[in-house]
Amino acid sequence: MPIFEFVCEECDQFFEELVRSASAIGEVICPGCQSESVQKKLSTFASKVAGSSSFSPSTSVPSCSPGGL
Repeated sequence: MPIFEFVCEECDQFFEELVRSASAIGEVICPGCQSESVQKKLSTFASKVAGSSSFSPSTSVPSCSPGGL
């Protein structure tokens, strides 16, 4: 069951709703003003590219060499 983002055309409130099926999108009502005049927003998402890292070598902690200072 996907979560969709909506905006109310009456009170301009943004909200998210868990929708059981594509046909149930027409049954969504605004939680603020109870209006049925809601519009599904185009949602964006973030993804991480496999193998990428936010670790920067310039901020790495120096390693200790075995056997002394």
